[in-house]
Amino acid sequence: MGSAALAYLAAGIGAGLAAIGAGVGIGWLASSSMEGAARQPEATDDIRNLMIISAALIEGVALFALIICLLLAFTIYL
Repeated sequence: MGSAALAYLAAGIGAGLAAIGAGVGIGWLASSSMEGAARQPEATDDIRNLMIISAALIEGVALFALIICLLLAFTIYL
């Protein structure tokens, strides 16, 4: 297996792990937010706003990781 193939494999694995990590993180965030809203219904609006901001930050990190993986995949000159 050549070095270009290993670079493509690494880019694919990295993109997959970034997507899985973001999905797990947002799922955990949503679960905790729903639990908090159930415990304290009067704070639901604040919890929802914080959840949306946190989800956007998680997605931003995942998008950055995907961009790095795409750059790795498309800048191989071998």
